[in-house]
Amino acid sequence: MATQNGGPTPNPAPSLNVLAQYTKDFSFENPNAPRSLAAPPSQPDVNIQIHVNAKPGGNGEFEVELKIDGGAKVDGNTLFAFELVFAGIFRVLNVPEQALQAVVLIECPRLLFPFARQIIADAVRNGGFPPLMIDPVDFAALYQQRVMAEQAVKTSAGQA
Repeated sequence: MATQNGGPTPNPAPSLNVLAQYTKDFSFENPNAPRSLAAPPSQPDVNIQIHVNAKPGGNGEFEVELKIDGGAKVDGNTLFAFELVFAGIFRVLNVPEQALQAVVLIECPRLLFPFARQIIADAVRNGGFPPLMIDPVDFAALYQQRVMAEQAVKTSAGQA
């Protein structure tokens, strides 16, 4: 294919489009209410785990899941616990194959995160606690950890 002046057609620009986003699974527990709603004797211990998974759907589409588990405890007693799987369907076009996994596992969850954060903050507030405002997440660092873990598994499998 050629341009009007006869030169080669430039490669189409990479694109990332959000086709849909949705709550796939969500639970919130306040197992010790109403006792848990009293002012805690000490600062709660908040624990949050974040995982990203992606599945190809064909035609450049991917379903990306952002799973956030967490909760708060004081002196070993649970104040609240939550689990959220927030997902999106993304269309990723004209991205070089070697960069595709990074785009899907970094940029897609970065777009989902503010919405998931708001769902959790609202649920914690509706559970009777101050809203839990999760700090921004470095999805590039999470991706690097994932790549290093996969390489470690391959290395140890090769030595077995």
